[in-house]
Amino acid sequence: MVRKSVKMRKLAGVTAFLGCWSLLANAFAEPSDPMRQWAQWRGPLGTGAAPHGNPPVSWSESKNIRWRAQLFGLGHSTPVVWQDKVFLTTAEPYGEKLPPQPETAPGAHDNSPVTQRHRFWALAFDLKSGQLLWKRALHEALPHEGGHYSGSLASASPVCDSEHVIVSFGSYGLYCLDHAGQLIWQQQLGKMQSKHGHGEGCTPALHGDTLVVNWDHEGQSFLVALNKATGKTLWRRDRDEVTSWASPLIVTSEPRPQVVVAGTNRIRGYDLEKGDVVWECGGLSHNVVASPVASDGMVYVGSSYETRAIMGIRIRGAKGDLTNTDRVVWRRDQRPPYVPSLLLYEGALYYLRHYQGILTRLEAPTGEEPTGPFRLQAMFEIYASPVAAAGRIYVTDRDGVTLVMQHGELPRFLARNPLDDRISASAAIVGDQLLLRGEKWLYCIADEEKGNPRR
Repeated sequence: MVRKSVKMRKLAGVTAFLGCWSLLANAFAEPSDPMRQWAQWRGPLGTGAAPHGNPPVSWSESKNIRWRAQLFGLGHSTPVVWQDKVFLTTAEPYGEKLPPQPETAPGAHDNSPVTQRHRFWALAFDLKSGQLLWKRALHEALPHEGGHYSGSLASASPVCDSEHVIVSFGSYGLYCLDHAGQLIWQQQLGKMQSKHGHGEGCTPALHGDTLVVNWDHEGQSFLVALNKATGKTLWRRDRDEVTSWASPLIVTSEPRPQVVVAGTNRIRGYDLEKGDVVWECGGLSHNVVASPVASDGMVYVGSSYETRAIMGIRIRGAKGDLTNTDRVVWRRDQRPPYVPSLLLYEGALYYLRHYQGILTRLEAPTGEEPTGPFRLQAMFEIYASPVAAAGRIYVTDRDGVTLVMQHGELPRFLARNPLDDRISASAAIVGDQLLLRGEKWLYCIADEEKGNPRR
């Protein structure tokens, strides 16, 4: 009995040790889990959802602000996060003001005149404290287009992984840095001529060692894949497209990873490795802004310029032209999105009418709308794309107000949260934190009881 008792105590000790080691290993491994990062502007799934996120429901300038960091220049790019670092871009005017430059794009209107040279910056902040870790000036230029009055010269979001941070300023360069802010490589892809001179804002996509950049404009459009580590071109394909602002989406659920790009003439799926068009489908409008989302062999796309359309396309095993075939599982023309992209969350597809406060919720696989639409009270211009976590939907407007709703067939109002800033960038969610990038401040919103008070 004594020997048995000793053995049992030893076994219990070993079990406890292994249990502690497992917990410790998980604690160290967890931060590097890609599903717990926000490494691209639509989150780890490319859908706007944070599968492990649980940010607060309510906040204000005096409540649940873990920290806020002052920004300089102007940008509408979404912050991206890897472990303890937050990466962001901005464009800062400097020097003597010059006479307004003539618009170079045909039919340009509603543009902010370019009267100063600009510096284009990449920034890194500490996620825990909000301290600025480094800033790196990457380019200086007098922009050839002013852009829409509501836009910015730093609207494309960064994309990152455990080693690299890649930022795109479009006509003003593509740059790869390490997490310490050291430049690894840079590429100049040309000069974009955007429709109406409205500006640029397409975010690159990253999968494994391959970076994909969409270059739709009023000149020769193209899609290009680059080696992440070196910046060397892997393939480049011309596109029969005009200006779009939709970011490419990399879908990995197919036998071979595909790049899905929404455009005016066609939505196309390209083979990621070779760049060949696998399938294509017509049906969208000019001025495609909303980026596609995908899940379970389906891709969802929408636009609402002169043509209103939102579609669910079955791409699993698809080849060739899918237009007007049964591969287009459903199509609707009611209240489709324009500027904000789609949100795909737990089988439901959420989107905003144009950029107004009318929310539609569909059953994604069928396109059915069992309830709704829903008017979001006292919300006006919405440029930020909705995000989701912990059974909640977050919608932010340009007045700095975020509406939080319970996810479900009847989205239930939970909170209305105002901040003293203008917000056009989409939110990022990491753990219990919601990051909101305004024109003046970068906010880290988190429950005050779970972390440090506001700094």
